[in-house]
Amino acid sequence: MTFRYSHTFPMSGPNKLPRFKQWAVENIPGVAVSLPPQVPVKSEALTVRLKSIDDRDTLIGKLEGVSF
Repeated sequence: MTFRYSHTFPMSGPNKLPRFKQWAVENIPGVAVSLPPQVPVKSEALTVRLKSIDDRDTLIGKLEGVSF
């Protein structure tokens, strides 16, 4: 199964990938995500790839009100 769906959300500052990975482990443990190999510090967004539309909806729901 491939990661066909994606969601881009605002995220600023350094260490985006480790911060998101930690948040994902704590908040969406059953959702498989694919992250880019690196994200520039100056980037103001993070794109996460997901396997299903249900996983995408779960991620969007959990991200409401969260600031990174």
